[in-house]
Amino acid sequence: MPNHWHLVLRPNADTDLAAYVSWVSNTHVKRYRAHYRQTSGHLYQGRYKGFPVEENAYFLALLRYVEANPLRAELVARAEQWRWSSLGCDETLSERLLDAWPVERPRDGTELVNQPLREVKRDPGQDQPGARPSACSRPVDRADRTVQFTLNWRGGARRSPVEKEKMRDVTFPD
Repeated sequence: MPNHWHLVLRPNADTDLAAYVSWVSNTHVKRYRAHYRQTSGHLYQGRYKGFPVEENAYFLALLRYVEANPLRAELVARAEQWRWSSLGCDETLSERLLDAWPVERPRDGTELVNQPLREVKRDPGQDQPGARPSACSRPVDRADRTVQFTLNWRGGARRSPVEKEKMRDVTFPD
């Protein structure tokens, strides 16, 4: 994507994710500024967002969303054509650079990614990713609803000062 990127990462330890994303972001900013001779201003709009993936269905829905992103942005005719995506990565390179999936890949995964995502009615008040959604106006599987909450998340519900103190080490922005 020209203006943002997605990574699906599996950290080895609790602090690995923040350290890695910090390294990637800082390295990118330094290289960008050196290349374009830009020395001030923000390159990113805000901190990264990290969401834990605890269910297989959510993992599959998340990868579908991430891999379909350039297709939805109309940057390619098919999602696997995006050169920076794991979807179109050849098998040899994929085995060298990427870990095996924790679940079996769907046989028709590439075709599934190239199909439009369904619009999902969001339940007001359910601002956090992975929150338990209530009934929707039409049947939608849980994985799609969870991804939709992730897409619509705007920083979560307002917290009291006591809640903020308890949450101060959490990596999600307020």
